[in-house]
Amino acid sequence: MSDIEIRSIMIPVTGGELLIPNANIAEIVAYSTPESEDRGPGWILGNVIWQGWQVPVISIPILTEQVEAEDTVDAKICISKSLISNERLPYIGILAQGFPRLVTLTRDLVTEVPDSSSHIALAGDVLIGDRQASVPDLNRIGQLVAHAVYGTLPLAG
Repeated sequence: MSDIEIRSIMIPVTGGELLIPNANIAEIVAYSTPESEDRGPGWILGNVIWQGWQVPVISIPILTEQVEAEDTVDAKICISKSLISNERLPYIGILAQGFPRLVTLTRDLVTEVPDSSSHIALAGDVLIGDRQASVPDLNRIGQLVAHAVYGTLPLAG
């Protein structure tokens, strides 16, 4: 029996890379300055309009307290499907430092880094060959964004 392959995206961020399943990424777009939110934490950079949706753009390195600010020269926005299954928050934009790349993973290529999760927004770290990547907890991030934007989880419907 052949090993299962999972297509994923390696997203370059300040200080490292994120590993996200390819199926979760709707589109990668050129960076445009998000419309600033007056309220909310600094890791929410503001909102962009994408395909008629108001999409909050976040910085995972700021959220996880790895950096205080992000550079946006040559940045991209990865439009990710929200995992909280809500009509008011179907997408979240993730700031990327450059163009993400597609990788095909098998069980033999990925090694979990034990006890590597240091923030609630991260599920942990993995090694892919000699490269280390953080795996974001996309469900938790969706909840954190909804709480920051709406003050609570938005109700469906």
